[in-house]
Amino acid sequence: METYSLLRQFADSWMLLALFAFFVGMIVWVMRPGSSKVYEDVSNIPFRHDDKPAATKEART
Repeated sequence: METYSLLRQFADSWMLLALFAFFVGMIVWVMRPGSSKVYEDVSNIPFRHDDKPAATKEART
């Protein structure tokens, strides 16, 4: 059997199954109950200094 045919058959069967399982696993990981607080905090990063600019290095010291 040629290398191309072997790799093509592998990609069409087992690799497709492995990538689908990885995709479903990532969806489950993101939607788990304990992660909502973490993702909510991360999603608000652009708006943390909305009312005033962040303190500069000289102002903090």
